[in-house]
Amino acid sequence: MPTAILTGQPVPGSSIESDLRDLGFDVRTASDPADAEALLAAVPGEERVALVDARFVGHPHALRLGLTDPRFPLAAVPGAVTARAEGRQALTRALARETSAAGGTAHGGTARTTLSVGDPAGADSLADRIVTALDADGATVHRPELGSLVAAVPADPQARNEARQAVAAVDDEAVRLKSAVKARDGFFTTFFISPYSRYIARWCARRGLTPNQVTTASLLTALIAASCAATGTRAGFVAAGVLLIVSFVLDCTDGQLARYSLQYSTLGAWLDATFDRAKEYAYYAGLALGAARGGDDVWALALGAMVLQTCRHVVDFSFNEANHDATANTSPTAALSDKLDSVGWTVWVRRMIVLPIGERWAMIAVLTAATTPRITFYALLAGCALAATYTTAGRVLRSLTRKAQRTDRAARALADLADNGPLSELLARVLPAGRFPALLWAMVGAVLLPLAAWIDGPGWSVVLCAVVYVLLSSEAVAHPLKGALDWLVPPLFRAAEYGTVLILAAKSDVNGALPAAFGLVAAVAYHHYDTVYRIRGDAGAPPAWLVRAVGGQEGRTLLVTVLAALLTAAQFKVALTVLAVAVALVVLVESIRFWVAAHQGGAPAVHDEGEPA
Repeated sequence: MPTAILTGQPVPGSSIESDLRDLGFDVRTASDPADAEALLAAVPGEERVALVDARFVGHPHALRLGLTDPRFPLAAVPGAVTARAEGRQALTRALARETSAAGGTAHGGTARTTLSVGDPAGADSLADRIVTALDADGATVHRPELGSLVAAVPADPQARNEARQAVAAVDDEAVRLKSAVKARDGFFTTFFISPYSRYIARWCARRGLTPNQVTTASLLTALIAASCAATGTRAGFVAAGVLLIVSFVLDCTDGQLARYSLQYSTLGAWLDATFDRAKEYAYYAGLALGAARGGDDVWALALGAMVLQTCRHVVDFSFNEANHDATANTSPTAALSDKLDSVGWTVWVRRMIVLPIGERWAMIAVLTAATTPRITFYALLAGCALAATYTTAGRVLRSLTRKAQRTDRAARALADLADNGPLSELLARVLPAGRFPALLWAMVGAVLLPLAAWIDGPGWSVVLCAVVYVLLSSEAVAHPLKGALDWLVPPLFRAAEYGTVLILAAKSDVNGALPAAFGLVAAVAYHHYDTVYRIRGDAGAPPAWLVRAVGGQEGRTLLVTVLAALLTAAQFKVALTVLAVAVALVVLVESIRFWVAAHQGGAPAVHDEGEPA
């Protein structure tokens, strides 16, 4: 149980002690800084501890934001400071110096700094002096945005009365509910889901449900939706569309529950991101199975939709990784984008045109219920193609007009996203590095191989092109990926690998080859998404042995072309199935092991508030 140490002179009628207990703190009282130091030393090092001024006046949610968020080692609001295990040493050191400087009394030291808008003139507070000392030490202290919430240590009865009136004037629960909704979201989510899903989140919080449980419920609902679509009946399609929307409501609810109750975790962020992809791609498979029951083979469209959607995501991930820590990271295109975002209607048009998850799932659900799987996939492919063209063109313009200096970390992240394996490692040792830009090599390879597969189908000419592709992909990552457009290299590799598998499976012209290819691409895509989530969580790329074990993107691509040339169509289908199962087992076992171990090992809690996927 976390511990809160109350300092300063208590005030009659104060609710601070009961507020802290409601937040789950074990409350102890210190008579002076020396007593607070002794109480702090008695708290086990792995537990959260907080120093709170007994004269604190404010909203309970202001305390919750300042004292219970698991993402930050050190955090503070006026009159209160907290430390997780990682921040305990800095807090202990600051308190020890304060005790020594104050001679064991509760007075003296540096005056507090007001941290919230409208905070009344504050009294001298030990907690605020500690925050000042932490700042002086260079420690990073998180200060949450309180907005209209009040957090203060009033200096006199008049200021206290004014602070209490300010507390009464603002509905703490209304602010908490509003802040549970993601600040930036799509049109459909903002206006059709969040107005009521936040209340579902509160209902879940009051019954002790966790975000991970809601995330799992969303996954199960989507899998049931996919099963309904797989029946191939009109009733099944209608049920599938309804359940897909229900799954999306739960998908929004889990994040809102995390923000409402501040239940952030590394494992939760991974589950939320991973399950989103699993839900959508499982639904594609369900639609394809349902169409097959009605005599319409749309597996190529389902696989094409998955390839296009995954490549879109890789464009997003690569661009963000290449630029998030770049210096001189401005451009006229970015300035124009910011200007457009200042005009109300353009904000929603720009958010809708990229077909975020809310709009995309709503479109899929409605079309599933009202039309056929083939029409659904045609619309999905057209919408995703338009969105991909819009976003990629905008990012290319930004990259060409900005004078950003890429960091070594960004180059390393792009190399990890490229997913080159043992063949590239070997060739890098024996071949001289080329003089042409990395992007040129990647573009030539990404066009050459799928085009050869499309023209010739399974055969040794495609194997020869695959060998050339291996050479080209090795050359592409021979130098650090720091060029203006080098962030395009990973998505080009994804398009080449996935597209080649799709085309060769389609060209084999045997029943079951495309579903097997769907399974293989899904397994490999999971590996690539997992790489992204590890890099986003500052955990680094997957271990080198894993990349070698699954062959790297160039090794897998070469292997698929060789299997297509060597085997009969029926044997190729079996080989794709075996390869899909093998890749899935290896990457899933290692991924689950890593994320569970990271969670149990106390990895820093994270929460993704980025662009809607």
